[in-house]
Amino acid sequence: MSNMKTKRRRYSADFKAEICKLVISGTKTVVELGSEHDVCPSSIYAWVRQAKIDIGEGPAAAPTSTELEELRRLRKENRALRQERDFLASAARYFAVAKK
Repeated sequence: MSNMKTKRRRYSADFKAEICKLVISGTKTVVELGSEHDVCPSSIYAWVRQAKIDIGEGPAAAPTSTELEELRRLRKENRALRQERDFLASAARYFAVAKK
């Protein structure tokens, strides 16, 4: 095993939308687009699945991209609030012990 870390590739929203448009319209297949643009087909399948959900063609209970983004933001905020709470509780214990 090597210690080399692979850098995760990021794709713009416009690029993903264009790829999804080509797949959904039937212009090109996922495999064709994957090889043309050097993108893993499983990534393209995920983008297409999410695009279909966003336009209302996916499962009824599946969260849209907007809902997923809000969920990420709320989880991040929740994590920060927990850290603040834990820090304040720890500081309160420290000062309670220091007073004795």
